[in-house]
Amino acid sequence: MSIKSVLPYKLKESLSSVLPVALLVIVLYVTPLVSLTSYELITFLVSTVFLIIGIGLFNLGADMAMTPMGEYIGAGLTKSRKVPVLLSVSLLMGILITVAEPDLSVLATQVSEVMDSRLLIFTVAAGVGFFLMIGVTKIVYKKDQSSLLLLFYMMIFAFVALLFERGKGLFLPLSFDSGGVTTGPITVPFLMALGVGIAGAIGGKKAQENSFGLVAMCSVGPVLALLVLSIFSRGEINYMIPDYNVAEDMITAVRVTALHTLREVCIALGLIVFFFLILQFTILKMSPRSLVQIFVGILYTMAGLVIFLTSVTIGYMPVGYRIGHDLATYSDKAAIGFAFILGMVTVLAEPAIHVLNHQVEEVTGGNVSRKQMMIALSLGVGLSVGLSVLRASVGFSVLYYLVPGYLISLALSFFVPGLYTAIAFDSGGVASGPLTSGFVLPLVIGASVVFKGEDSVLEFAFGVVAMVAMTPLIAIQLLGFRAIVAKKAHEKAVMKRIFSAEDEQIIYFDWEG
Repeated sequence: MSIKSVLPYKLKESLSSVLPVALLVIVLYVTPLVSLTSYELITFLVSTVFLIIGIGLFNLGADMAMTPMGEYIGAGLTKSRKVPVLLSVSLLMGILITVAEPDLSVLATQVSEVMDSRLLIFTVAAGVGFFLMIGVTKIVYKKDQSSLLLLFYMMIFAFVALLFERGKGLFLPLSFDSGGVTTGPITVPFLMALGVGIAGAIGGKKAQENSFGLVAMCSVGPVLALLVLSIFSRGEINYMIPDYNVAEDMITAVRVTALHTLREVCIALGLIVFFFLILQFTILKMSPRSLVQIFVGILYTMAGLVIFLTSVTIGYMPVGYRIGHDLATYSDKAAIGFAFILGMVTVLAEPAIHVLNHQVEEVTGGNVSRKQMMIALSLGVGLSVGLSVLRASVGFSVLYYLVPGYLISLALSFFVPGLYTAIAFDSGGVASGPLTSGFVLPLVIGASVVFKGEDSVLEFAFGVVAMVAMTPLIAIQLLGFRAIVAKKAHEKAVMKRIFSAEDEQIIYFDWEG
């Protein structure tokens, strides 16, 4: 299919994703619950138009560039049978692709008063690279993912205990949030395609199951890395809320934001392209036609990301903060209820969600449909955002959610097929994309300021990204559990009909015929 025929479909898909969020904001504008000005609404709606264009261009670019790059690298390096090279490339690509991740930059910007942005980004990148190497090792040597995840989450909570012992508990929500934001629109297409490429080259009975799980592994690394960094950090924690006001000089604001975003995206994608070219000339040896397609796709990816991130920064972050602040001022119940609804529809607008759902449906042969995935993810994310606002209202540690939540999700992993577990943990990382950190997080920050004051933000507002990343783990695995129960019930009904049939039947013969 040509680009001219695919792009309208991508734009239509992104329109259906973003439209529910825009309609919710419009409804709030005409009610007394939120005091949005006409200027703020117009800025939001214009940003929405460009957001739709950005998501459409990005999804097209991901299909043309990021996904093929991951599959070619995974399959090519695996077929070369040079495991050390494969692991080394995984480490470097994990670091480079995380540095390029836009929603990590969004989070780093909002906590720059607490931790140096570059230090945060490179710490998280090192965690992703190291755990991507572990995830690739798991695929190559066909190790059980549930046992590995159980081990690593036990390590996480051991470091959490050490963090509290050192009196650094305020860093806890930020550490868990870092695991959610790293798996965004650049990382997910590449990681999932890398897993498909490696698993397909290795083959075996569990090729489908092994093709998932890299996103889950790469969500663990940043949490551990940032926990270790926080434990050994020094100095007082002084958090200041960023300026969430809509810019008065919009033309200047758009120009400055777009140029800054373009520079970051060019540097990040440039590193990935440079490393890919080295692999191309040394190992991959792809055809010129495939290379042209990938480079055209990278241009679409770059354009889509710049438009998307500029729109989120200019229009969505200020409006998200205002909605959270005003709803919390009106009523805590209104804030919690709207947060649930907003969480359900926001996940539809995450660019990487569509990449995940497409690959899940393709790899599972339609056994897990896009509709099933989207319903499970919407309910899970809606619940997580609502519970996060409830936590900001009451004021308690995010551990009261995370500990039982991860215990349930890890326990379910031993009762459902491994494919569902791998998909579930990948879904958790994918659900918490740039719109979560750029719209939902400011909303919860606004509510937290009203409920507990500005000093409470780091403790009670942060952690919502981690919640968004956690609840799909349970939702998707429950989907798998339901499939098992339905299958067994069907088999039992079939056997019952067989055994209830009469052992003897009377057969009449017409001897005169």
